[in-house]
Amino acid sequence: MPGRFLITAFGDPGHAFPAMALGRELVARGHEVLLETYSRWGEYAEAEGMAFAAAPDYRVGTRLPDLKPYQAAVRAAAETRLVIRDFDPDLVVVDILTVAGSLAAELEDRPWVSLVPHLFPIATPGAPLYSTGARPARTGAGRALWSAFDPLVRRGLEQGRDQLNGARERVGLAPMSDLHGGLSRRLSIVATFPELEAWRALPDWARVSGPLIWERPAEDDARSAPPGDRPLVLIAPSTSQDPEHRLLRASLAGLAEEPVRVLAATNGRPLPGVRVPANARIVEWPSYRRTMPECAAVICHGGHGTVAQALSAGVPVLCSPAGGDMAENAARAAWAGVGVSLPRRLSTPEGLRLALRRLLADSRYSARAQSMARRSHERAGAAVALEVSAGAGPAPRETAPRVGLEPTT
Repeated sequence: MPGRFLITAFGDPGHAFPAMALGRELVARGHEVLLETYSRWGEYAEAEGMAFAAAPDYRVGTRLPDLKPYQAAVRAAAETRLVIRDFDPDLVVVDILTVAGSLAAELEDRPWVSLVPHLFPIATPGAPLYSTGARPARTGAGRALWSAFDPLVRRGLEQGRDQLNGARERVGLAPMSDLHGGLSRRLSIVATFPELEAWRALPDWARVSGPLIWERPAEDDARSAPPGDRPLVLIAPSTSQDPEHRLLRASLAGLAEEPVRVLAATNGRPLPGVRVPANARIVEWPSYRRTMPECAAVICHGGHGTVAQALSAGVPVLCSPAGGDMAENAARAAWAGVGVSLPRRLSTPEGLRLALRRLLADSRYSARAQSMARRSHERAGAAVALEVSAGAGPAPRETAPRVGLEPTT
């Protein structure tokens, strides 16, 4: 049955683009969709057939530039409540960072589910601390070692819960007892590859859909690379980290004499004073969808969106994490055998050159990435997420919905 979906995703491409992918799929299935996100993505949402509402961006505005995250969420929730009243959605899909969306949905008594556009962030007992870049423990001694950090992690989570409950109190909602209260216990859609989560069991309210991929239109692609038949390597830096282009500069220098062709993206940021070797070309923002299938490898920081696009194209990754959850993504790619993780301290011309040689010399990396891509295309992440989220809408609010999907881990 056609429904009305509000998707709230206040954030950079790593959060706005997966929301865009889900909204596009919902529209294709005959649903009405309103996407509330930052104004710079508005024209793209409308081009995909969605209605658009500009989300407040207190980080870059001059009106309230110094708000703490939960203070901003309280103020933004008031605006999102008006959007909900006007659009009258059957279900609100809330990005994991968009606390305002969940607060507003509860205040307006609307069912809501979470969209997690990356790996599931809740730690598993005996597992490495999330985002440290360590691989899952293989022995009892390793699990015991990591378990020693559990009390410290819990204290941090309790502090976060207290901050969230402070925001809930300010808008008139009851406090929550659960840790990670920003995730819906009704349903949390985890938009990543099941293979990257296969080492652990997730809660029954979290379902892995496969990655949600959308990219804005771009003119450049693999045809912009230097001509020839040598392997093509794409340098795809983060859109939010490494403003000095350390990774891109080191990659260009390290691969200048290698038997490869290089296409590098700047993501629209200046790149002064760099020497471009003969085997390389630099473009502003190429189409990853059209470029990556032609590549032998992708060098990136390990942002989930870039890793997901590369693996969906069947291309192994060389990840040099810069911050956030990038180390976790890099570690999971290495654990799954579809990439190499290079610590930031080794992200030098020589380090990148040797790491790429290792990646290209072992055909198992490419074979595993291609196998993952085939399974991903069979599952169709956006379609699975659609079925899950649509199944969550009609269920009574006080009970968890049953969705027609088998567990993926």
